[in-house]
Amino acid sequence: MASGDVDLCLVPEVPTVLDGPQGCLPYLKRRVAQQGYAVVVVAEGAGEDVLGTSAETDASGNKKLPKIGEFMKSKVEAYFKARGDTATVKYIDPSYMVRSIPANAADSLYCMQLAQNAVHGSMAGYTGFSVGLCNNRMVLLPIPELVSTSPRSMNPRGRTWERVLAVTRQPNTVPPKKPGDKAYDSHAPMLR
Repeated sequence: MASGDVDLCLVPEVPTVLDGPQGCLPYLKRRVAQQGYAVVVVAEGAGEDVLGTSAETDASGNKKLPKIGEFMKSKVEAYFKARGDTATVKYIDPSYMVRSIPANAADSLYCMQLAQNAVHGSMAGYTGFSVGLCNNRMVLLPIPELVSTSPRSMNPRGRTWERVLAVTRQPNTVPPKKPGDKAYDSHAPMLR
């Protein structure tokens, strides 16, 4: 997102609208007409409102997520074809590519410091902790505290989503707030 190259971002917290004035397919067609291409980023779990949720689980017991990337690829191709255009869609699932980039010197140094501090904590008799960098210092973080305050979702009416909209200029498909809708707890673990 920071590079400014992304034209459409789909996340699970925001409804996926395909057609109509707020639809992502007409928006993508306009972007391709303007710049000749479009880059779409899709988060895991996005599109459950369109594809439905699965009751299946994987070998680890995690809920299987819908195959939104393949679904969007076929929808984009069909949308362009129905309007007499051709779309060459490159679908890339970077899950392993992102994790397999060679470490640079800074990565190596950071990992060494994490490992050394994990060993120091263990040798000091601590358990149930993780090591992290806080305020430019290596610290031991209690795992229960770490997981109880970690962001699990994004506020679709918060600053993070507003920044995404500002960068991508995509239509905002978050439904308007209705009277009686529960407000987001400002202390709940989520990205703002």
